[in-house]
Amino acid sequence: MCEQCTRREFMGTGVASGLMLAGANWSHAWASQSPPPPSRGKSRICVIFTGQPAPSDRDWGADTGQIRVMKARLANAEKELGNIELIMGESTSAEQTAALLKKAGPGVPVLTINVRNFALTRVVKPILDGSHPMVLFSLPASGHDWMYAPRWHNQGHRVTLLPSSNYDELERALRLLRVIPMMKQTRILLFPPARGTAPAQSPDQVKKRLGADVVAVEEKTFNDMISATEGKAVRDEINRWTNEAKEIIEPDEEDIRKAAKVSIALQRLMDQQKADGLAIGTCMGWLSKGFPCLGFARLRDKGVPAACEGDMDSLLTMLLFQYAFDRAGFQGNATFDTSRNALWTAHCTAALKMDGPNGNDAPYLLRGHSEVRGSGCVPEVQYRLGEMVTRTKLINLDTILASTGKIIDVPEKAVHGCRTQIVTEVRDAAKMAANWSSVLETEDAMTLLHRVVFYGDHLDSVHHLARLMGMKVVEEG
Repeated sequence: MCEQCTRREFMGTGVASGLMLAGANWSHAWASQSPPPPSRGKSRICVIFTGQPAPSDRDWGADTGQIRVMKARLANAEKELGNIELIMGESTSAEQTAALLKKAGPGVPVLTINVRNFALTRVVKPILDGSHPMVLFSLPASGHDWMYAPRWHNQGHRVTLLPSSNYDELERALRLLRVIPMMKQTRILLFPPARGTAPAQSPDQVKKRLGADVVAVEEKTFNDMISATEGKAVRDEINRWTNEAKEIIEPDEEDIRKAAKVSIALQRLMDQQKADGLAIGTCMGWLSKGFPCLGFARLRDKGVPAACEGDMDSLLTMLLFQYAFDRAGFQGNATFDTSRNALWTAHCTAALKMDGPNGNDAPYLLRGHSEVRGSGCVPEVQYRLGEMVTRTKLINLDTILASTGKIIDVPEKAVHGCRTQIVTEVRDAAKMAANWSSVLETEDAMTLLHRVVFYGDHLDSVHHLARLMGMKVVEEG
């Protein structure tokens, strides 16, 4: 592992562990040469009601009462989500659809709601021709247009279908659609080297495929920020972590002070750079200045994804789920116990607020890092027993690996492996182990090993999101 890469080493073509990083890809992508963006605007989504309302007592279509309820639910979701702007209108012709799309803007994602039988099929062409990602929401008996959505997807269009009487599905549609414009406004900070699949390591490919900007941070610049970090903010960070811990085991006062300084410095760096995500490729070499694990937890708890070991695949996965579901992710290593039909996930950094920034903190211990003889300070987080989880990772910028499970065991104090651990019952542990990462063409252990765990069963939404983003899903196990 590259623990203390210099900028010169990073800019070359040969980096530790055989990573393929061409300097030309990064010559323009240093934070010092890339000013932070202006304040971000809300993500626009175009909502189109297609066709005239049906009579309330007959015909295939949605009536005025149903439409009124849908509009109210959409308005409430727009207010509650806070970071979207809905451009809403009705269309009974392709020309009206085109006018609404022009008002919304090029490439804006679209939520279509079929109001009358075969109304959507008559007005959808500008959406498909303009390559707008589209969710079709279809109430029961609102028309037969729903059956064309899978056909459009099979023809190469980014279309997915939500056929349901549950009006809350409208908010789910907006959450999934907002991911696309939010990714285009995303700024990622990287302490080189980047790791993961080759496309995810390339800022040009990330920009082209997802729209996000990746800029690198020089270690010396951040070291200066750490040195300048003192005073009340650090004392408050120390007190927060020590007062709320169930127990402090290995770390001494100096370990905790260093970790707290790094935590505050990372928050200030993200604020200064107006960044939305962070990956640190040199974290295993940070012991002398303080491990970033408390800082990672702090950022994730605030809704800012942060990835260990420069893992860009895991970071991008966390960003997708943060934007879609407002959930933090637990990035970790996998190991199996087929005798229990179980898969373990373990790492030395973990979010406390797995239910999102407004959720409760999970209990934790303060521990030394398990791979450097117990030195440093990291959280050992104790997650909820019985919780359903989704384990996933975006790879190669075009494929999402995904599975679900249930947490059946959390140690009171971890012994083997990394500090934070969960044991999850899965569908078929033996099959998962035999096929683990079989779709990845790499021998890099970290890229093969890591997955990101989120509270909740999001497998269905993963399939919808993949259709909207032109990706495929591989279900593991």
